[in-house]
Amino acid sequence: MDVRLPQLAEGVESGTVVNILVSEGQEIQKDQAFMELETQKAVGSIPSPASGTVSKIHVKEGMEVSVGQVLISISTEKGSTTTASSAVTATVQPKSQEAPPPRQRQETGDGDLRMMADYRYESQAGAPPPAAPSVRKIARELGIDLTRVKGSEAGGRIALGDLRAYIQRLQQIAFEQRAPIAKGPATPTPAETRQAEAVDFSQWGPVRREKMSALRRTVSRRMVESWTTIPKINQFDEADITSLLALRKMHASAYGKKGAHLTLTSFLLKAVAAALQKHPRANASVDETTHEIVFKDYFHIGVAVDTEAGLIVPVIRDVDKRNLLQLSQELHELTEKSRQRKISLEELQGGSFTISNQGSIGGSHFTPIIYAPQVAILGVGQGQAKPVVIEGKVVVRTLLPLCLAYDHRVLDGADAVRFMKDIIAGIESFSDRDVKIK
Repeated sequence: MDVRLPQLAEGVESGTVVNILVSEGQEIQKDQAFMELETQKAVGSIPSPASGTVSKIHVKEGMEVSVGQVLISISTEKGSTTTASSAVTATVQPKSQEAPPPRQRQETGDGDLRMMADYRYESQAGAPPPAAPSVRKIARELGIDLTRVKGSEAGGRIALGDLRAYIQRLQQIAFEQRAPIAKGPATPTPAETRQAEAVDFSQWGPVRREKMSALRRTVSRRMVESWTTIPKINQFDEADITSLLALRKMHASAYGKKGAHLTLTSFLLKAVAAALQKHPRANASVDETTHEIVFKDYFHIGVAVDTEAGLIVPVIRDVDKRNLLQLSQELHELTEKSRQRKISLEELQGGSFTISNQGSIGGSHFTPIIYAPQVAILGVGQGQAKPVVIEGKVVVRTLLPLCLAYDHRVLDGADAVRFMKDIIAGIESFSDRDVKIK
């Protein structure tokens, strides 16, 4: 019985093998994890659909696998093969045809035409095919139906190169049908051109290469999309956290006894959630397909976590409905799960705003990149003691550097200033009553 990679989540069509937990000849039980797989930003285990003996392992650690690919083969008990095979089909085969396995391209124009005519993206929820806003805009201007374009990236996501290749195939087919001639080499895409012109760094000295992990590739792709498609503005300011630090010091031990870490980020979550309720545009997204602004009536805030594998952003849901103790407990739990790579894909999705706090590492102001499709992110540096004039006297206070990066399509400068002022007011107004455990 061949065990294939199942449909792990909507839009997730591939992953990288992190750990193989069994060996050939080993007995395995039904639902026993036999492999750990990294998909986008989460690492999850793959359970066995039946009991038996591992007869063959078809993949290796570090290998990238796609939905439907054979992972291992299991020799089941005599007489149970049919039942077990049926279970495998029901368990691990893709539940939808949102991104079918790649088909081998035909070499003839007729074959290409048949392939494009046969392929159509379908979603049970009626959602459009995944693609960057810039790709959707180009397709819309050219009159291209994106459901006919097969995406090459994770989850069937359509990249600019996929759209360009689709148009080139249409042109080539049209040309061949008019006047068939011997085929020349295909026009290289920008990615192919860059690869052909890659620099040989070893000519100047020793080098070493390391393959980008699925996590790093995902982060890279999303950051490039954000940088190239969002007109971003940065708003800088500082918050006086002198009193807040005193409150934290006073109550930290009580929180520790409850298994919580009372950190500055816990306070930031409360202050940001309160400000978002007053400024709904900062808690919105742009729907490129309908040219609408989507205002969200929930407040799910992502917190960037630095891990050995790269930046991971788990999401704390309904921040507005939780007290400081609950936020501190969940923040600590999600941070640890992220660093141990045990975070689930669901815990990384659905954020409406993001906080990136580098204060524990150091540094002052920095300009974070918006975590699309959100429209704003708050970058937080390390608090520093500075002289401040209060009521005509110079005193030393601890000031927290803040940077709000926002999408200028949704928020204007005045909106951002008001939003930032309300965040600062929230940070500076915490009282003992707000922090004390009840």
